[in-house]
Amino acid sequence: MFILQVALAILPCLLIIFFIYRADRYEKEAVFPLVLCFLLGVLITFPLFELQALFDRLGIAGNSTILLTIIYSFILISLTEESLKYAVLRLYPYRQSFFNEPIDGIVYAMMIGMGFAMLENVFYAYQFEMTTTVLRGFTAVPAHACFAAIMGFFVGKAKFAKEEKKKKRFLWLGWLIPIGVHGLYDFFVIQQIYDGLIVLALVTLGTAIFFSIKLIKEQQSNSPFEPAAVEDSSPSIEPTSASEKIEES
Repeated sequence: MFILQVALAILPCLLIIFFIYRADRYEKEAVFPLVLCFLLGVLITFPLFELQALFDRLGIAGNSTILLTIIYSFILISLTEESLKYAVLRLYPYRQSFFNEPIDGIVYAMMIGMGFAMLENVFYAYQFEMTTTVLRGFTAVPAHACFAAIMGFFVGKAKFAKEEKKKKRFLWLGWLIPIGVHGLYDFFVIQQIYDGLIVLALVTLGTAIFFSIKLIKEQQSNSPFEPAAVEDSSPSIEPTSASEKIEES
């Protein structure tokens, strides 16, 4: 039974990896950097587990009050997790020549995120029963994919921004927005103010999924390797439509 539970913990991550690999339509990434990003996502899970265990031992992790729940959700969980994922994305694929189109930011960020989510899910499968594993497959794993898609979208914009000011702005957004969305989702999940607020966690997740799909489609259309762009011989990698609205705001 435990083997089946572990398989169910891993399966959602593999399905999302397949989805994002297929979404990279015009210039597929090499296997090695994809696998390495996934493994780096797995590796950063260990120091995060240790850090969060330290918070528990010090008695500063919990949900007994609104303030403590906010600190736990946005700082002890979201800030630490998203910052390490962001660091891996910036330090490895972002600096490499194979990061050569905007959607690559999403692809590599999601590989890192799924590495993290997979080991986290296996850890929860070891601790809890089958119901928790299945539930996380439909909630926590897609949530990590969305956080990564948002992060990768802005990092991809930064990579190809022509102005240094825009580049810095997109990099800040790629770090801060996933922290905010992740923290909000976790707050609604772990709060004990009112059980009905769990619905807002699902609303947050649904909204994140909706926008993540839009961002993926936008970066697909911004690929310089799209046949239409190649024929024009003047590919544009400056984001349009939804991203321009975000920038104007």
